[in-house]
Amino acid sequence: MIRITNVKLPLDHTPDQLQAEILATLKIQAEQLLDFTVFRRGFDARSKHKISLMYTLDVETYNDEALLKKHSQNQNIRPTPDMSYKYVAQAPENLTERPVVVGFGPCGIFTGLVLAEMGYKPIILDRGKEVRERTKDTFGFWRNRTLNTESNVQFGEGGAGTFSDGKLWTQINDKKHYGRKVMQDFVDAGAPAEILYVSKPHIGTFKLVGMVEKMRAKIIELGGEIRFNSRVDDLHIEDGQITGLTLSNGQQIHSKYIALATGHSARDTFEMLHHKGVYIEAKPFSIGFRIEHNQSAIDEVLFGKNAGNPLLGAADYKLVHHCKNGRSVYSFCMCPGGTVVAATSEEKRVVTNGMSQYSRNERNANSAIVVGIDPKDYPSDSPLAGIELQRQLESAAYVLGGENYDAPGQLVGDYLAGKSSAQLGKIEPSYKPGVKLTDLTKILPDYCLEAIQEAIPAFNKKISGFALKDAMLTGVETRTSSPVCIKRGDDYQSINTKGLYPAGEGAGYAGGIMSAAIDGIRVAEAMALAMNEAQ
Repeated sequence: MIRITNVKLPLDHTPDQLQAEILATLKIQAEQLLDFTVFRRGFDARSKHKISLMYTLDVETYNDEALLKKHSQNQNIRPTPDMSYKYVAQAPENLTERPVVVGFGPCGIFTGLVLAEMGYKPIILDRGKEVRERTKDTFGFWRNRTLNTESNVQFGEGGAGTFSDGKLWTQINDKKHYGRKVMQDFVDAGAPAEILYVSKPHIGTFKLVGMVEKMRAKIIELGGEIRFNSRVDDLHIEDGQITGLTLSNGQQIHSKYIALATGHSARDTFEMLHHKGVYIEAKPFSIGFRIEHNQSAIDEVLFGKNAGNPLLGAADYKLVHHCKNGRSVYSFCMCPGGTVVAATSEEKRVVTNGMSQYSRNERNANSAIVVGIDPKDYPSDSPLAGIELQRQLESAAYVLGGENYDAPGQLVGDYLAGKSSAQLGKIEPSYKPGVKLTDLTKILPDYCLEAIQEAIPAFNKKISGFALKDAMLTGVETRTSSPVCIKRGDDYQSINTKGLYPAGEGAGYAGGIMSAAIDGIRVAEAMALAMNEAQ
């Protein structure tokens, strides 16, 4: 097949125009074209008054080879690459022990799935509940303020990514096409087929729930085992080699191959690892607030008269500002047409995050506006000092919000003016259980507050209305990424604990659904190769 890139057409083009562009690019007649599929579709909205669709197409003709030779100097016409996933190993028939995967979020799911597909029959442990029970607990907290510390936005089947916008793009180098496998597996589990070709694919929480269940069923069908309500409380290490683990119910599992895919909020697990001597470093992360605007206003600013076009969907944005005090402020986890959600996993703490459904049709757009920090900003030189800082900020937010899991909030205009908010403006906050208007400057360190106060007017120059006085700030955003890195070597094993495979976002090697899933595949491959070599 032939891959054609950079095909540009008007937003309102017809299917016939797309075919005509293929014929013109290849300089062939219609009868020479057998078929074509869309590999990627994005849009160029640099001019909101003239938005164009951009295509990458895979084309089949009667004579692909001759056409490729004819257009060999055209960088936009190349052979379609083989993007199929290639398994690196298969389990031997005499496999003596089973690998263990700790955590069943995006990373753990794909670690377990690929191990199962290669025949290794993994045992997968998750401290939380299966996804539908977990959803009941999570919505129960949002509605009734009843927190289950083992079943919430952070813990349970599907991981933190289940209650998110479900974004499926990443900037990592993916020469082996792991991302394509992830996307295809998602489609096979019930995701919309469009995620295979739209430039910014997403799924949304309700669709993710059903998909996770189907992927679980596939792992079980292939011989894997999944145990919920199974928190790992101890690791067994002998002479630097992992030999097994102990669960919270006292049960012990033997294995010399354990993948650790806990997610970024497994603070008690990080503490246990540090106590056991597994090498951990403090790493940078970011802190800040959630900001909300009317989605229709964002659409109008970015898309102009094209706002509302179904091919464009709800507009998103990505912003960054480098401040005078040396800090960087940026938008993070932007959720078009979504809601701000309560994301704590510990009692008497308030944490915000963002979530969207597939439709992205809620009233507000929300995004984290966060400031980058690093270990020199932490309260001590302990590898776990970032966790200590997170807890301090989340506890302060709990108190400022009224000590009932309401989040503290403030209008942007009041925040910039340095005064407490007393009543809402035009933007109704979406956070549940609720928002208490107050003065958010009482939460973050001064250098963060100053940076955000400088950044919001700067962002307003890029998106008119961003500094709207009625826009809503809600605090506090602290779970942007893991505050620790569990160091591993080129073989994906802990640098001082053989057989332990730190993986995904919690270990410091991913930042979102796609990168976590891809890291899970890489870890599964490393485990399989090591197990075969040991045989």
